[in-house]
Amino acid sequence: MTKLFSYRVGRLWVFVASGIALLLTACGAATPTQADVQPMVGPTTVVRLPVAPLPEFSTAITDGYLAPPTAPPLPTATIAPTADTTLLPPVAGAPEPDLAFSGDNAYAYLEAYMQFQPRYTGAPGWQQAGDYIVEQTTQAGWQVEEQRFPYKGVNVRNIIAKRGSGPLLIIGAHYDARKYADRDPDTAKQREPVPGANDGGSGVAVLLELAKHINTDQLGREVWLTFFDAEDNGEIEGWDWVAGSTYLAEHLPRKPEAMILLDMIGDADLQIPYEQTSNDTLKQSIWQTAAELGYQQFIPEQGYAITDDHTPFLERGIPAVDLIDFNYPAWHTVGDTADKVSPASLEAVGRTMERWLETRARP
Repeated sequence: MTKLFSYRVGRLWVFVASGIALLLTACGAATPTQADVQPMVGPTTVVRLPVAPLPEFSTAITDGYLAPPTAPPLPTATIAPTADTTLLPPVAGAPEPDLAFSGDNAYAYLEAYMQFQPRYTGAPGWQQAGDYIVEQTTQAGWQVEEQRFPYKGVNVRNIIAKRGSGPLLIIGAHYDARKYADRDPDTAKQREPVPGANDGGSGVAVLLELAKHINTDQLGREVWLTFFDAEDNGEIEGWDWVAGSTYLAEHLPRKPEAMILLDMIGDADLQIPYEQTSNDTLKQSIWQTAAELGYQQFIPEQGYAITDDHTPFLERGIPAVDLIDFNYPAWHTVGDTADKVSPASLEAVGRTMERWLETRARP
C-alpha cells in the first residue's frame, strides 16, 4: 500500500507541474529554465522541462523528463511487431524452463563494475568498464564487436556481444554514467561524477548474468547483448542524450524484430510501470511473463513517457520496450551507489527476461 501511495503521489506532482508549465505558456510567460526547476520532496526528485523534444515524441520528455500519465497515447506505442506474432503468447508445447539466473551473481557483477570510476564517456573508469564487459561476455562464449565513432571530441564505444542465428533480437543497457551529479540536493556535490549503480550498472549486471544462461540454439534467434555508450551526458557541454544507441540504430545491417532496454532496474524498491512510448505487444508479453512468475515489481499501468535508448529504434519502426523504474530518488546524484540496488530486484528482472526468452521469443 505504501508503494502504491507514493507512486500515485509522484504521478500527481508530475501532473501538477505539467499543468503549471502549460499555464505559463498560455499566458505568454517565459518557459522556466532547467535552473528554475527545483527538486521536489517525494519519490520524484525533479521535473525537467524539454529543451528540444523530438517531433515524433512531442509529449515525451528527454531521458527521464516526465509526461503526465493522462497524456494521450503516442503513435509509437502502437507499432506492431515486425513479422512476428509469437512475442505475446507462449510457444505451444514449450517446456517449462529451469530458471538459472541468479540475483546474487548479478549483484556480484555490479559490485565489481562499481570499482570503475568515473564512467562518463572518455574517463579512465569508462575505459576499464568497457574492457570488463568485453572480458566477461567473451568468457561466456559470445562474439564481441566494438562500434566506435567520434562524438564531441571523444571516441564513443558501443559494445555488442553476438550469438546465434535467425531473426535478430537486441537486449540492451547503457554502461556509461553521468559526468556531473547535477540533481544532487547538495549543491557542493553537483560537479562530482555520478557513481551509476542503478542508472547504468544494474542493466549491465543483468546482461552479464544473462549472458551465461541464454541458449541461442534453442531460441532460433540471433541475440545481441548491446552495451550502449554516451547515453547519460545529455545537456552537459553540448552533448545530446542517447548518442550511442542513436548511432547503432542508424547503422544496423538489418532490421531487428524487437529491442528490449533495461535501464534503472535494480532499485531495492523496484516498481516498473509501462513506459508510455514502448511497443504495446512487447509490454504486455513481458509484464505477463513477470506476473506468471509472481513478480509484483512489474506494475501493469501507465508510467512515464521517456526518451531513452529504445527511442532511436522506435523512430525507425522497430518494436522496442523500455524496462525502467524512474521513481528513484538517487537519480543523477552522488547517492546512486550499490547499496541502493537489491539482488532480489536484479533477479526479478533477469528471471523475467530468461523466462520470456525461453517461452515467448521464438520465431
